[in-house]
Amino acid sequence: MSTLNATQDPYVWLEETTSDRALAWVEETNAPTLATLKGDPRYQTLYDEAFAIASSQDRIAWPSFRKGELYNFWTDAQNLRGLWRKTTLDSYRSGKPEWTTILDIDALGNAEGKSWVYKGVNCLEPEERLCMLSLSDGGKDAVTVREFDIATRSFVDGGFMIPEGKNQISWEDADSLLVGTDFAGDGSDLTESGYPMVVKRLKRGQAMADATEVFRGEKSDVAAAGSVMRDHEGHTLTVFSRAIDFFHTTYHVETPRGLLPLALPQQSEVRGLMANRLIMKLSEDWTANGTAFPSGSVLSIDREALLADPANLKPTLVWQPGPSQAYEAMASTRDRLLISGLDNVRGKIWAFAPKADGGWTQQAIDLPDNQTLSLISADEDSNRFFISAAGFLNPNQLILADAETGKSEVLRTMPAMFDSTGLVVEQKFATSSDGTKIPYFLVHREDVPMNGTTPTILYGYGGFEVSMTPSYSAQAGKLWLENGGAWVLANIRGGGEFGPAWHQSVLGTKRQLAFDDFAAVGEDLIASGLTSPKHLGIMGGSNGGLLTGVEMTQRPDLWNAVSIQVPLLDMIRLSKIGAGASWQGEYGFVNEDPDAMAFWLERSPYHALKPGVDYPVPFITTSTADDRTHPSHARKFAARMAELNLPFYYFENTEGGHAAGADPKQDAQYWALQYTYMLRQLKGAAEGE
Repeated sequence: MSTLNATQDPYVWLEETTSDRALAWVEETNAPTLATLKGDPRYQTLYDEAFAIASSQDRIAWPSFRKGELYNFWTDAQNLRGLWRKTTLDSYRSGKPEWTTILDIDALGNAEGKSWVYKGVNCLEPEERLCMLSLSDGGKDAVTVREFDIATRSFVDGGFMIPEGKNQISWEDADSLLVGTDFAGDGSDLTESGYPMVVKRLKRGQAMADATEVFRGEKSDVAAAGSVMRDHEGHTLTVFSRAIDFFHTTYHVETPRGLLPLALPQQSEVRGLMANRLIMKLSEDWTANGTAFPSGSVLSIDREALLADPANLKPTLVWQPGPSQAYEAMASTRDRLLISGLDNVRGKIWAFAPKADGGWTQQAIDLPDNQTLSLISADEDSNRFFISAAGFLNPNQLILADAETGKSEVLRTMPAMFDSTGLVVEQKFATSSDGTKIPYFLVHREDVPMNGTTPTILYGYGGFEVSMTPSYSAQAGKLWLENGGAWVLANIRGGGEFGPAWHQSVLGTKRQLAFDDFAAVGEDLIASGLTSPKHLGIMGGSNGGLLTGVEMTQRPDLWNAVSIQVPLLDMIRLSKIGAGASWQGEYGFVNEDPDAMAFWLERSPYHALKPGVDYPVPFITTSTADDRTHPSHARKFAARMAELNLPFYYFENTEGGHAAGADPKQDAQYWALQYTYMLRQLKGAAEGE
């Protein structure tokens, strides 16, 4: 059979996640891959190294502020599913903190006969004693949410409980929640993407069926949600949103006159409330009240004026990105707004203090330069905040900073997890098909021979305005760099490294430019003499799995290893699989737009496979519990390869969801399999095989 057309899908039955037939296929397809890769003499060493990293007691216990104490979630060899625990700042600062366990997830799972995975908490401010705690069975996105009392360290008897689903929850007060879920249990309250379409007010002691509807979206939306925002001065603002697609959202605000439209541009994000002002981030140019604000900016709007006239807003500029800068995230302390961003893919953090006239004053903070800086937690009762600083060869540091004084101190430095002696990092640029310069980072041995023989992994993502930044990957360092490999991180278009325009330039049928960017980096690596197609492999997950799937089918001449992780590969049935309908704003509406259909029918990896082509042998990985991209993308691609007598490796973990695994053992197995595959493909068989 030649390439598939839009109506052909001989493997649609593999979309039945847990049918007997599908699971039998998974078991049969996993078996030869596990036998080969686990049979490689290098596998066990790689597994032991990966597990030692994942369960190391020397990892940083990343803390979060909560009412004068520090909270942390911790996994190790004895606590595979983890401990939610707390300590004090003084105890943490001592280097040997005394932890109090709040909840033992392993013990809870054992007692309840569930494979519970902790997915976070949503606590009622300002006391933050009562929390809605999310638990996933096996690592799925869908969670069961139960009310938990931190003071008693127990679930509240007869408290709020939201059944399993892709739930959206916000506290109104101690006795009421705004809830988005599948209330009827038949999907009627969900969008086509599988997320909440209806928001209801649920009172304490009230049955789910008796909750009162307060907001409704459309079936074609991605999701509807309600959020009660609070600042540190006791002001509140209730905002409802309709995500029309992944990047366009409409907002309504609760006012004394009822629910009214909020006149924000659709490509904007409401981020919170501070100093009686709504904080928002723009992803499109916006002119309001006679003032033009560029895309990528952060703005504030006076809450009182907003409630009085939500149709005529008067925003104030907080921060505007420079030509090489991009917004990443924000948080707030007691009276400072923190914004983290990038400047030529290097981390920056800025602090802003609200002025009485409605403006903002920027505050300098003493932080490391030339590293990736990430906001970890901000204290709402002081101006202290935690950040992480790291680089490819710089182990993570935990830094405690003060947004008022601008001073900072290093509280923890993770010990080196791999030998970086003789390794160097370079930032280089490749030229894409339209002449755009594409930055990439290259980690390699300083004395590397430039004769095309270096085993090299090129990693990419390129979507959803997600930035790829330098990070300290102990797994890549120990399992790959120590084995003589080189590591490359590509900052292709589609990401957020240079703001919304960098992302929006490759949406929909413009996506080929992102694929060209990635191929251009590969060609640049080969032209430099570092590596060659025989020794060059690529790796990516989720949208990055689509990227590597396309690169395998479009440019089989460039690579000898292709790692396709939790991927999107069937771009024709995308909207009908998993949460795929929610991403049509990124990829195009294939079933409504003939141009989008034509574009993806040519590039959809599942449809682009052809008999008789000398493709690199890929390693396709997924999870049965992945209810986001859905395992059928990987399954169908592998089944099609088998039909065409094309060789491949395949591994589907039963748990883990849209992640490598559900605990350190599963994580270690996953990465040992990945790097065993890469070594076999790019370096050759082990001695004695």
